[in-house]
Amino acid sequence: MADEKKIELAKQVYKTLCDAIDSREWTYDKDEDDLIVRFGVSGDDIPMRFIIVVDADRQLIRVLSFMPFNMCEEKRIEGALATCEATFRLTDGSFDYNIFDGSIAFRMTASFRESIIGEELFQYMISCSCVTVDRYNDQFLAIDKGIISVEDFIDKR
Repeated sequence: MADEKKIELAKQVYKTLCDAIDSREWTYDKDEDDLIVRFGVSGDDIPMRFIIVVDADRQLIRVLSFMPFNMCEEKRIEGALATCEATFRLTDGSFDYNIFDGSIAFRMTASFRESIIGEELFQYMISCSCVTVDRYNDQFLAIDKGIISVEDFIDKR
């Protein structure tokens, strides 16, 4: 359990997060007790959902976006290869892949331990996450549906 100093810092970071989203004039859901926000974004093709968690215990900011589909059982190995390749290409963040159920999630983290966090960090994390998920979500789905092969995905660099 986080001590009072950590909780107070996490609440300040959470307020900065909400201010950053407010400056975009986006609609979002707030869970002030658990320091979580949820919002959706329209991309080029597949709508995206994001969760941002301010973790007081670990002093971390976590951005998460789960793909709205799971890789079918027949494409699970291809899904693993594609998410590994995509993560290798990224400058920031990573794709998490569950080989057992075929779920894919994008994750980006930042520590705020003994730090002052400005809105600029959240603007970066949100923008980078949106661009990354939008770039890859339709490609992962195309692999799942057999529209492109994992080899074509890798060659697409």
